[in-house]
Amino acid sequence: MPKNKKRNTPHRGGSAGGGGSGAAAATAATAGGQHRNVQPFSDEDASIETMSHCSGYSDPSSFAEDGPEVLDEEGTQEDLEYKLKGLIDLTLDKSAKTRQAALEGIKNALASKMLYEFILERRMTLTDSIERCLKKGKSDEQRAAAALASVLCIQLGPGIESEEILKTLGPILKKIICDGSASIQARQTCATCFGVCCFIATDDITELYSTLECFENIFTKSYLKEKHTTVICSTPNTVLHISSLLAWTLLLTICPINEVKKKLEMHFHKLPSLLSCDDVNMRIAAGESLALLFELARGIESDFFYEDMESLTQVLRALATDGNKHRAKVDKRKQRSVFRDVLRAVEERDFPTETIKFGPERMYIDCWVKKHTYDTFKEVLGSGMQYHLQSNEFLRNVFELGPPVMLDAATLKTMKISRFERHLYNSAAFKARTKARSKCRDKRADVGEFF
Repeated sequence: MPKNKKRNTPHRGGSAGGGGSGAAAATAATAGGQHRNVQPFSDEDASIETMSHCSGYSDPSSFAEDGPEVLDEEGTQEDLEYKLKGLIDLTLDKSAKTRQAALEGIKNALASKMLYEFILERRMTLTDSIERCLKKGKSDEQRAAAALASVLCIQLGPGIESEEILKTLGPILKKIICDGSASIQARQTCATCFGVCCFIATDDITELYSTLECFENIFTKSYLKEKHTTVICSTPNTVLHISSLLAWTLLLTICPINEVKKKLEMHFHKLPSLLSCDDVNMRIAAGESLALLFELARGIESDFFYEDMESLTQVLRALATDGNKHRAKVDKRKQRSVFRDVLRAVEERDFPTETIKFGPERMYIDCWVKKHTYDTFKEVLGSGMQYHLQSNEFLRNVFELGPPVMLDAATLKTMKISRFERHLYNSAAFKARTKARSKCRDKRADVGEFF
């Protein structure tokens, strides 16, 4: 395994007018003898200048918005690795805000660029830092640590390294998910990330079944408990139930057929009750999960018959044409769009194919399993999803894209759009939308005056 080059020269990054960065300060405190007693980012005395530089790593837009383009233009691979080493050191800092910023900075970097060799050599250090933050951190720090764990597994892909990470962090993530005294936001993020890590790294079928049961114990609490009840009222725990349902659905796609049949029998007649929840996101999650279950059932038995098909299609049709005045317009529009597709899937076994473009390639999403898998990984990677579809062998295998396409520097340069050009494009689009809306308002005003 090739070792990374050791950097003996001072760090070249940072702003033109500022002093040393948080990463550089942490490295200097460790390597140099002059600042041995300095503890940057302590709770009592934090350096504002260092914090501002560290926040540059942790700002989601710093790595996620521009992705590898920024890394190519503003720094070399060596510079990036040097910064990441500093951020890894900062995950051990005394300040909770600094640890959180460092975790988010590493996560954003890994979501925007493939750093397999760098991560492979430091996976144990990162795993220890994540474990410590999950155990001792508060809500936001736990969320940042869980998100980093999932991106770490995405970088490494299936294999012994990811299995070791899951064996170490899995029990902690599960404990947080089931802990009623923990923050709902932390439990929600941990549920999503735990599902992704299991999807990638689980090698034990009994552990997979145990994880499915863990998620079932959570989202089934939203099922209708009484027959005479017609509407499920949302609670603060609803967001956790949604994440657990979606993670459960993701893991169901990699289960053996016998287990899929068992789960279908358990949930096919109870899951539709979630369609009556007053939370639009729960209704949508339940609808998409139902469509995926129908797809799995028909894949196992082509002549699959659902007993309550008539009543289910009536509910789906009502949601696809919902005009309830008590609901927000945005929610109704989103709901109608999703449930039109769900209704087509249930009634006609049809799926509206979507096209995802990334670089010179295209990917066609032509089934609910692929759509749900894509949506889950996009939630974790954000705008880095396109880059990983191009470069990450694991994701390319999941979506059957084949080996990564090698592009020369000239081709990559022609594909890139500078930040200034993107700004001009967005400004022109905004002006066009504003002009169109103004014309529409003028027409409505004229009609009002006429009547």
